[in-house]
Amino acid sequence: MDTNPNVGPTFYTVGEVARILRVNPVTLYRAIRDDAFPAVRIRTRYVVPAAALNELIAEVTASGGCVDLADLIAKRRMEREAHQATGGASW
Repeated sequence: MDTNPNVGPTFYTVGEVARILRVNPVTLYRAIRDDAFPAVRIRTRYVVPAAALNELIAEVTASGGCVDLADLIAKRRMEREAHQATGGASW
């Protein structure tokens, strides 16, 4: 286990991510269930990969604008459908 205090967690709870993003946890749960926000389900709990949060922050910073949740939902659904249509092949 890494005990370096400068290393952040690998996963966050939904409550922690909601506080970081300053949104209501219910909003985040809704986005997760709509497949608009990445999360890992462990039995009845969700955890959010720190990499996903960092990617979102980088995307917003790079674009200099607002990230539209509806666009994210559509993009993730299209990627998932394309992945399923190709049988999961990466090419």
